[in-house]
Amino acid sequence: MRVVTGLDIIKERNDLIKMFPGRVGYLAHAASVDKNLQHGISIFKEKFGQRFSRIFSPQHGLVGDVQDNMIESDHFRHPYFDLPVYSLYSESRKPTAEMLEGLDHVFIDLQDVGTRVYTYIYTMTYMMEACAELGIQVVVIDRPNPIGGLQIEGNILESEFASFVGRHSLPMRHGMTIAEIALMAKQQWGIDCSLEILKMEGWQRPMYFRETELPWVLPSPNLATPEAALTFPGSVLFEGTNVSEGRGTTRSLEIIGHPEIEPYGWLESLNNDLTFAGCAGFVLRPVNFIPTFQKYQGKICGGYQIHVTDRDVFRPWKLGQLLCRALYKKLGDTFQWKQPPYEYEYEKLPIDILNGTDKLRKWIETDGSIEELEEIAQASSRTFLENRQKVLLY
Repeated sequence: MRVVTGLDIIKERNDLIKMFPGRVGYLAHAASVDKNLQHGISIFKEKFGQRFSRIFSPQHGLVGDVQDNMIESDHFRHPYFDLPVYSLYSESRKPTAEMLEGLDHVFIDLQDVGTRVYTYIYTMTYMMEACAELGIQVVVIDRPNPIGGLQIEGNILESEFASFVGRHSLPMRHGMTIAEIALMAKQQWGIDCSLEILKMEGWQRPMYFRETELPWVLPSPNLATPEAALTFPGSVLFEGTNVSEGRGTTRSLEIIGHPEIEPYGWLESLNNDLTFAGCAGFVLRPVNFIPTFQKYQGKICGGYQIHVTDRDVFRPWKLGQLLCRALYKKLGDTFQWKQPPYEYEYEKLPIDILNGTDKLRKWIETDGSIEELEEIAQASSRTFLENRQKVLLY
């Protein structure tokens, strides 16, 4: 194995267990596995025994069986491990004092996907806030950023558009691991909990997930492949529209489409526009698909699958914005912005909280220029880059 995660280190080093002598909780999901696909719950039972007393789960549930936003998971007692499981995507996103009662350490072991709108980093910062209030130590088990640790893309979230798909001042593609975000939360966002980090061994910033030689387990139901994680920073924007982002297909978030699109006839002009805008490193393959659930269930959609051919020059956020602008023009009145509610926001448009601003929607609606798009992306980026540099672990 080229990369060793923090969970593998816990399994292999008995001396680490002595560093955490109290009662232990574990925030995990389906992808919380070691290099041999053993789940972390089993490892924690072996290592901590009776001191391991609580499990917490994020959005999509402990086993990744719950679809989409605002579909909550229930609390339950695990039928095999005989431990309480508290859902942090239920009546509250922040754990209560009752949920944390009696714990001395909470281990956070979540596979993030390197994108601001992916909610696991906010489940982590809510947990950090709750533990800070109660004097409980947080231990972040680090895992790879599957879309690399170098590329940064997109505008910085504006505070008035904060939501559960964007709590903090991050760009869409932030280029950090989940432990580096935890460090940023402690040092720069005022979440002053007791924090310990279990670093990876062997991970390097240019690595994409395939290069880690770690097994890929779906971190959420619609990210079936590492390739989908790479297109996600752009394709996720279509959650804020009536264009399908491929949910209900086997390549969700790599595919976009709509019943009114004939993909072959539009391809040449679309490619010309994208090339002129400086987009590269991908091929749009015309597809037709019938979603089995969600948007256009049972209807034929025309669209495109995004095949990444050069990860180092591919810019998913830029491509997503340009495709959204092109579809807005192409579909005319047929194109619609999704209406609230979305991720517990009941007033602002979903596209605006996904983008962390309303400037990008207005850029699309007014057929803005490439220069204007770049200006939106660069606003406040210098401050973020300076702050990011202070927390990099690798």
